Amino acid sequence: MTRKLLLAATLLGSASVAATSAAARPMTPEDVAKLESVGTISVSPDGSRITYTTSSLPDVTVGEDNGSTTQQLKMAFGPDQARVFLPADIEVRSVKFTPDGRMVSFLWAAEDEKRGLWAIPVDGGGHRKLAGVDGANVTSYAFSPDGSRVYLLAGAAEDKQREAQSKAGFNAVVYEEESRFNRVFSAVVGDEVDAKPTAITVPGYVSAFEVTPDGSKAIIQSAPTPSVDDSYTSTRVQVLDLASGKVSRIIETPGKLGDVEIGPDGSVLSMIAATDKNDPAATTLYLADIETGALTPLNLGAPEAAVDAEWLPDERLAVIIHKGAQSVLRFYGDAVEEVETGGLILTGIEAGGSTLAVQAHSPAHPPELFVLADGAFTRWTQHNPWLADIDMGTQRTFTYTARDGRQIEGVLIEPVGGAPAGGAPTILNVHGGPEAHESNGWQTAYSKPGQVAAGKGYAVFLPNYRGSTAYGTAFSKEHQGDYAGKEFDDLVDGKRALVAAGITDPLRTGITGGSYGGFASAWGATRYSEEYAASVMFVGISNNLSKFGTTDIPDEMYLVHELKWPWEEWDRLLQRSPIYYAGQAETPLLIMHGADDTRVSPTQSYELYRNIKVRKPDTPVRLVLFPGEGHGNQKAAARYDYNLRMMRWFDTYLMTGDRTAELPAPRPQLAEGAKGAKAAKADDAE
Repeated sequence: MTRKLLLAATLLGSASVAATSAAARPMTPEDVAKLESVGTISVSPDGSRITYTTSSLPDVTVGEDNGSTTQQLKMAFGPDQARVFLPADIEVRSVKFTPDGRMVSFLWAAEDEKRGLWAIPVDGGGHRKLAGVDGANVTSYAFSPDGSRVYLLAGAAEDKQREAQSKAGFNAVVYEEESRFNRVFSAVVGDEVDAKPTAITVPGYVSAFEVTPDGSKAIIQSAPTPSVDDSYTSTRVQVLDLASGKVSRIIETPGKLGDVEIGPDGSVLSMIAATDKNDPAATTLYLADIETGALTPLNLGAPEAAVDAEWLPDERLAVIIHKGAQSVLRFYGDAVEEVETGGLILTGIEAGGSTLAVQAHSPAHPPELFVLADGAFTRWTQHNPWLADIDMGTQRTFTYTARDGRQIEGVLIEPVGGAPAGGAPTILNVHGGPEAHESNGWQTAYSKPGQVAAGKGYAVFLPNYRGSTAYGTAFSKEHQGDYAGKEFDDLVDGKRALVAAGITDPLRTGITGGSYGGFASAWGATRYSEEYAASVMFVGISNNLSKFGTTDIPDEMYLVHELKWPWEEWDRLLQRSPIYYAGQAETPLLIMHGADDTRVSPTQSYELYRNIKVRKPDTPVRLVLFPGEGHGNQKAAARYDYNLRMMRWFDTYLMTGDRTAELPAPRPQLAEGAKGAKAAKADDAE
């Protein structure tokens, strides 16, 4: 297949990637650092145009200053008809059209200001501020149906006394007792910014706020406190009467809550929610009557996951459904219909007029903008055109039978050129959660070896082990009460199946992952050390006893993971912890962790490092901490650094199969241009 024909196929979401151009080259960590993707999308009310953001990080590999993800506003009018709509230094979020479609609104923090609501006319003209709240950042907003008012969700009020005390050195923090609740305001939209928005009393900690089509009610998502645990387990939809300020109804969904959308006539909501308090994830689609609160499930018990929904003007409900590693677009109306995606993985959906737009990715590209037309998806945006020059490994789903007969599916990326006789060195890339799943789409990121590894000759396997979503609630509950049991046995069984298929070298299999995937990587390096030649553990769990006392989600651990409290099973929890098996760890282990992680404390990494260092002094082990980073790296330099370290560790121990190789140098070799502009100027000044 020629390069041009291949690119044409991948634009339609082909599930197979195989480059044959003589100019093709392998993907590198430097390529990962410059990837760009489509973020938020919004369709104009008449469907004539789509506004969207592009998400990218500063390219530190060529000297750009370090920073986090930025989003730039663009406008699309058709396939390959898009243009930048604001200056590059205006970083936007929460982009949407105003109700009349004449402006695009967005949140932005102008210089020396808190984040407020701004807008720019679609037919030309400069941007201007519409509303804001003194002394607080606006985090989200919703217009009244006629656009005359806007409701602002903003941070807590300034505490000037506390700020003064902090400046004087009295900056102690009382753990879990100084929560600050956000606030809701109503502001008039006019030629001038409303100087005094009206405060609206809302219940609890509000995370989302929308207004019904008649403008009489607000649909609020609220939790009792700002704690992460409450946001996961206790967020509920409340119907607020805007005239009286009273809550008229609480929609009593049990457990976790996902996407909520208001129907066209304002009488019904679509809700993606958990089935009960022990359901690991919000994946079931419901209709909720706003007046009575009655819930009607639409896909209860189905082996799938509802991901995102959007009501259409004709009162049909369009829903993205993930079925295992694939996705479909389903329509609920007088009949239930489905549109196949041609291999695309749909992740977000928006509609306006007769236009239905989706955010979607494939094995060949990160998220792009697609529009449904005549029963098929047309690609509107073309970011990362240089990916056409990358020699990619073939990607497909792979299904195997676990030791107890359970069928397990995953995503397999073969080495560029295919697996050699005897099998290829293989990396198991284990997702976190475990209430998540891998799709047969774009699978390369700073912490995911993906096509970078394939270009080096590795196979990469991303297993949807027990506990994963997109296979139904029953499957996602199969790991419960069994930390590191069947769920991680599934990983070993996947390795053995790949060996039997001739894809994997049994002596050169590695494992990596973050969070729960980091737990799996630690388990693989200790309990299952004989199975894995190298391991890279990221923000992972090593001690289930101490993890409970140092995490911000203790209730979720109980409700959707173990179903018991630690004091009910001290000995068993210890025996399901990687530190328990540190004495048999012979797998070279690279441990990486954000120094400011509150989900999985970095002390989890300290514990495993120290236990292996003392008990198995000949086993290569290294602990790397990223200052200022939490449960996953956000800054460009930390992400690039991570990717370099991960690949170098696998090259040292997995590619060679030599578990006794010397530790690589403490610092990775950065790209020649990887020096921030400010640092370069300082050097020049010297």
